Amino acid sequence: MFDKLTKSDIEKMEAEIEHRKVVVRKEALEAVKEARAHGDLSENFEYKAAKQYKNQNEGRIRYLEKMIKTAQIIEDESTDDEVGLNKEVTVEFIDMNRKKTFVLVTTVLGNSREGKISIDSPIGMAVKGKKVGDEAEFTLPNGNVSKVKILEIKKYEGELELRKF
Repeated sequence: MFDKLTKSDIEKMEAEIEHRKVVVRKEALEAVKEARAHGDLSENFEYKAAKQYKNQNEGRIRYLEKMIKTAQIIEDESTDDEVGLNKEVTVEFIDMNRKKTFVLVTTVLGNSREGKISIDSPIGMAVKGKKVGDEAEFTLPNGNVSKVKILEIKKYEGELELRKF
């Protein structure tokens, strides 16, 4: 399955890759070199930690490069009054009489704890393209069906950051 990414997502990933290759890689190699100089590598915690940090950095670089290579580039085609990418949406859960505000984002920016919901999530797919006053149904992971009403839509003005793995 391909991740859906915007050009902005790819630019952020490329900037992170560049930083990791130029700055973090150099720091990690220097830390390994310094820890190695401390002697016996079999009981050298600093050496093991430095190697782990170096390997995590290289793994993150490979992960981001693969994600860019396999990405499906998308653009937000929604109008100002429609739910779409990078829009802050306030909905009312009709069955629970509860309101919730979230931002609709691409999969790499999704973080439900921060109120950033992926366009590929059940609720994201259900509300995408809807307008204020529209209702949408979606199936929850437990199989129950939930219904929401769109109360407000506005452009999200905050900073969107890539998830860390």
